[in-house]
Amino acid sequence: MKINTILKVALFLVMLTGCRQDKKMNDPQLLKKVVASYFEGIENKDFTRMKAATTTDFILYEDGEVWNNDSAFVNIKAHLPFTVKYTLKDFKIFVDDKSGDMTYLNHADFVFSGTKRKSFDWIESATFRKIDGVWKMNFLQLTERR
Repeated sequence: MKINTILKVALFLVMLTGCRQDKKMNDPQLLKKVVASYFEGIENKDFTRMKAATTTDFILYEDGEVWNNDSAFVNIKAHLPFTVKYTLKDFKIFVDDKSGDMTYLNHADFVFSGTKRKSFDWIESATFRKIDGVWKMNFLQLTERR
């Protein structure tokens, strides 16, 4: 009888630990970090960081245009030199064991060629997949806020 009770307690503890681990991996903050990392990659012109935040089949819809990371890199290089600072806010996030999605607002302040300033406000949505235990963004949609 004692062995049976010990096994039940051990099984309960294993299940409890496993649930905590799943909840930690399904934390909405992890998805925020992926999006922040992607935009920090743009800010720093760090294409490796942008790719690390996305799946290999990543797609971006921006105001009627379709991009992937390669075409985004070409666009970034075509507008050099520039600086940009992104501010992300008002997140609404859903996440489960294998996928997630979010909506949020994005404000960007650009400076082109050291003098020309341009600001944008976007309404954005993104979807995510867990690949080998790591969250990656697989789709990003943005439209300019009017």
